[in-house]
Amino acid sequence: MLKQDKAPLFETLMGHVKKRVTSFHTPGHKNGRGIDRRLRSFTGKNVYYFDVTVFPEVDSLHDPTGPMKKAQDLLAKAYEVHNSFFLVNGSSCGNMAMFLSACNPGDSVIVSRNAHRSIMSSIILSGVWPIWIKPKIDQNLDIIFDSTPEQIEEAINQFPEAKAVFITSPTYNGITTDLKRIAEICHEKDIALLVDEAHGAHLKFHNDFPISAVDAGADLCVQSVHKTLSALSQGSVLHYNSNLIDLKRVKKVVSLLQTTSPNYLILASIDLARRQAVQFGEKSFDKVIQAAEYGRKKINQLMKYSCFTRQEIKKHGYDLDPTKLTINVTRTGFSGYDIANILAKEYNIQVDCADIFNLIAIMGIGSDKRDVKELIEALKDIEKKYHGHEQNWILEIPSFPTEMVMMPRDIFLSAKTKRVPLSKASGQISAQTLTPYPPGIPVLIPGERITQEICDYLSDLSEKDIRVSGQETDTLRTVKVVKE
Repeated sequence: MLKQDKAPLFETLMGHVKKRVTSFHTPGHKNGRGIDRRLRSFTGKNVYYFDVTVFPEVDSLHDPTGPMKKAQDLLAKAYEVHNSFFLVNGSSCGNMAMFLSACNPGDSVIVSRNAHRSIMSSIILSGVWPIWIKPKIDQNLDIIFDSTPEQIEEAINQFPEAKAVFITSPTYNGITTDLKRIAEICHEKDIALLVDEAHGAHLKFHNDFPISAVDAGADLCVQSVHKTLSALSQGSVLHYNSNLIDLKRVKKVVSLLQTTSPNYLILASIDLARRQAVQFGEKSFDKVIQAAEYGRKKINQLMKYSCFTRQEIKKHGYDLDPTKLTINVTRTGFSGYDIANILAKEYNIQVDCADIFNLIAIMGIGSDKRDVKELIEALKDIEKKYHGHEQNWILEIPSFPTEMVMMPRDIFLSAKTKRVPLSKASGQISAQTLTPYPPGIPVLIPGERITQEICDYLSDLSEKDIRVSGQETDTLRTVKVVKE
């Protein structure tokens, strides 16, 4: 039996590299010889020896029998699940795989409205009816919470035909919901729990982190190993731990969604990230947590910034991944976008994302205290140099009656749409997704009946300088609807 100190896929690739094989296979750069000279001079040549195609020695992602299978088995053992799958198309691919594995066309799925944009792709591909839950907003902290156990139980009681519940935990802000209780509620009714844990691949590897979905009882769980562990971008995993979902179907779906030309450097980095997390995760994340808590304390000592604590989040019935720093900037008189731009242009500091109210600084296994100190010094300097104007921004969303009239899939495949002025859109069926930032929650979703409240909300946004993702014209004066 292989031990966790092994990295079978990486070790196999290293053995292949040492042979210096003459390549008559793809890719066309032939072990880096054909790579642009400027790129090769920067990266060095060794990395390109890892860029191989599928052949027996290095195994196949679609039919793993050798080192790929061993690496995935070690991953499953590390997370204590039945099966794990490497993904090279990111967690978006994993979200789609979960929907297609757990549901048949026409099934209903309960999902919080603040889910990642890939969920709409998942809904369209799988042909399901979404049952939307309105997320909770805290206007004191200027953040959005995901679904509570009480909301999930209420939705299941109202829609007992639901085949699955989809939860995002942690959120971008690092906030986790009570997954253990949600899993119990779902499984009492034989409903599968699907969890987008893209931001939580590290939770399994330190005792001070919130409980991971794999331990809480999720049937399927997707994680971005590249977000907080050390895999390369696009490196994600899907974990299977279910008595409700057919494993053979999961395998077929994962194969269906993935490229037949996977990047083996990404795959090897997942293999190594698992080994690193198992061997050194507790020690490494000790330092990351200490650095994050240092940052949280220092930021809360500044005049114009604040950073909520784990204790504050727990008062709301949630938990917090301490490695995430959500920095509220409203007292600066500038938006989070403004401060993020200043940090990037003047201080060479890049945060993960921003909205009107906050900056979100994500720390990972490679973060250290020097990074946090640089951020704090930059915020101090901005506090002295820049003086904004008081703003009357409020984080709010409409009531979302969410009357689903048509399946999103049917609208996606139909050409029978038209554009109408916002003033005439009430009562029509939406044929597009519109997501204002903030709050980053879709206001319109294909298949929903448009209400007058939504029209008024969108009209108000059009008068303000608020970005709306999905609008197809320069100004938000019209919306796309289903043509009757």
